[in-house]
Amino acid sequence: MGEDGRLRAVVALAQGMAAAHTPREFWRAAALGARDGLDGSFAALSVWERDHGRLKVLVNAGERAVGEEEFPDAETYPVHQFPEITEFLHERWAGGGEPDAWVETAADAVPTGRVAGLRRRGRGCCVVAPIVLHGRAWGELYVARPLQEKPFTRADADFATVLAAVVAAGIAQAERLEEVRKLAFTDPLTGLANRRAVDTRLDEAIERYRTDGSVVSLVVCDLNGLKRVNDTHGHAVGDRLLERFGSVLSRCGARLPGALAARLGGDEFCLLTVGPTADEVVAVAEELCVRAAELELGEGVACGVASTGDPIGPLKSARRLFRLADAAQYQAKAGRSAKPVVAGRDGTVVRLADAPPGARDRRRFRDAPTVELPEPGAAAVPGPPDPAPDPGPAPGPERPGGTAWPVEPPGEEPTETALRLEEPSAEDG
Repeated sequence: MGEDGRLRAVVALAQGMAAAHTPREFWRAAALGARDGLDGSFAALSVWERDHGRLKVLVNAGERAVGEEEFPDAETYPVHQFPEITEFLHERWAGGGEPDAWVETAADAVPTGRVAGLRRRGRGCCVVAPIVLHGRAWGELYVARPLQEKPFTRADADFATVLAAVVAAGIAQAERLEEVRKLAFTDPLTGLANRRAVDTRLDEAIERYRTDGSVVSLVVCDLNGLKRVNDTHGHAVGDRLLERFGSVLSRCGARLPGALAARLGGDEFCLLTVGPTADEVVAVAEELCVRAAELELGEGVACGVASTGDPIGPLKSARRLFRLADAAQYQAKAGRSAKPVVAGRDGTVVRLADAPPGARDRRRFRDAPTVELPEPGAAAVPGPPDPAPDPGPAPGPERPGGTAWPVEPPGEEPTETALRLEEPSAEDG
């Protein structure tokens, strides 16, 4: 392969890794790009697991031998069988040298682990290029040719070193993107998922519900007494209460396969599940209420559940499931319920969530037990005139345009859920 061909191979390798969306796609792109660049028939990417003292194969790409899996779960090799990873390579680059690749063939007189592997799998030669990341051995790139092909040359080994450096740069970039992704989708205080992660996962869950009928359930929780703890003991103690409840939520959610435990913001949390039945989710929500009541300094939790496994009516958007869970949670809050309120089982939550905006604002949810809504399609019955309104607290600061921001009831803090109870859109069910 000439210089132009090798330049194209480097570009193709970098583009293939950049286009990957998952770790497995990245590993495959790296291995296949190296295989093609070196005119090989097979390539593997392995990582050095230092804590276990072994090389773990991440991907086998190309013409695999009998017994080789593309993404093996347990193909590992003790590092002591490959001393160059820990000794030779360390000596070469610890003092400022370069981690050069090398060639081994099935005809080599010294039967190393790789030579034995070549013979066992019917391959003629291999080139091994160490992958160095942040100044340390990360793993290796391995490319092989069959017996009938000519062996790799020193020039091939030099080019393998270049390809390994490109793979290392791709790994570093992927790690940075993964760290950014974690920051973007993780609540920094509790380590749970955040609202952005819930929105993304819920959209995917609703699509599954529409496609195959999978049961989608949402548990929304409001941690009671946080404001009192903050005011009495300080925000550091309040933060510890949030962290402890986050741990309880995670532990309870672990009973539901694939559940996403998240902090929506402030004192509000949620569990999102796809697959478990509504009854299974409600049982976990009940356990959550019990465990939350046992937290020191806490006052329990108000918990609402909405599930497509219950009679909640048509579900055309993720927003409606959130509204239902919100309404159920507010019912639990208003009634000081020690158990979760479940949309579709109590007779009022669904009507509250689907009521016109003026009938389902935050304060009316708080007073939900006393609200009587007409059945859909029924004519409104005029009642006695309303008494003169209580002037209530003084209006808050004005928002742009001159109207005042809503003032929360005394003793309560605004929550993000209040912001979620927005005007219904055309896509809402």
